[in-house]
Amino acid sequence: MVTERHSDQGVPEWWRRLGLPGLVDLHVHFLPERMERRVWHHFRHGGPLMGEGWRIAYEWPVAERVAHLRAMGVRSFPALAYAHKPDMAADLNAWTMDFARRTPGCLPSATFYPEPGVVAYVRRALDDGARVFKVHLQVGGFDPRVPELSEVWGLLAESGVPVVVHASSVPVPGGHVGAEPIGEVLRRHPRLRLVIAHLGMPEYDPFFELALRYERVALDTTMAFTDFSERGMPFPARLRPALLDLGLAGKVILGSDFPTIPYPYVHQLDALARLDLGEDWLRAVCWRNGRAVI
Repeated sequence: MVTERHSDQGVPEWWRRLGLPGLVDLHVHFLPERMERRVWHHFRHGGPLMGEGWRIAYEWPVAERVAHLRAMGVRSFPALAYAHKPDMAADLNAWTMDFARRTPGCLPSATFYPEPGVVAYVRRALDDGARVFKVHLQVGGFDPRVPELSEVWGLLAESGVPVVVHASSVPVPGGHVGAEPIGEVLRRHPRLRLVIAHLGMPEYDPFFELALRYERVALDTTMAFTDFSERGMPFPARLRPALLDLGLAGKVILGSDFPTIPYPYVHQLDALARLDLGEDWLRAVCWRNGRAVI
């Protein structure tokens, strides 16, 4: 813990050098304690949805994690929770909305699952001020094209509230992942404001195509370009021009997966900087684009 705290001490200087007032991180997780313990167990020990798993760098009490984000200058972040079975989402939404109310800087967030009552609780979350939704198609194991979700996608498209969607096959294939299922949802609801988690790794190309095709589709940087991801899922050099253009166009947004990452937070920022796409690109990705979406 001491090493991580020490290495992250340079984060404020990192964004100050860019002339930024801080960072907007659209991919941060806080969960109810019992659920969080189970999730962390899976990350540590691996399994069917995790592969080998990894050591969590910030397996700390909630108050310490919130204080660490604040000390690093992360001005806005969600508490992304996601349901993996029926009868979870509404309770998770109550928890994340309450967590946001009592945690300065935390964006009210919500989730959903294809089940009876989903339209009603999504509408309630929107009425209560949810500013970002989270869906994990791999862990949830559901098809985003199911009829139960058609009205939900329509509501979200009309609202303009972003949905952070884990739709790719990282860390392991499973569920209704890949660009085709969520791409069909976009064909039906082209005004959806989707944020594709992890840049869509390892299926970078088709998810970049979605971001290029649809006005409101963006990509988040979560774990991308880090040493950890580059070892097994390297970002293809052929997409660097598109990455530059999308970032400057407001369609690449900082995400980290804090706290469930196997390296210090600052490494995600350094991984972005070493792409050498320019300071204006970094300013857009780490601040402007996230602010615009939320």
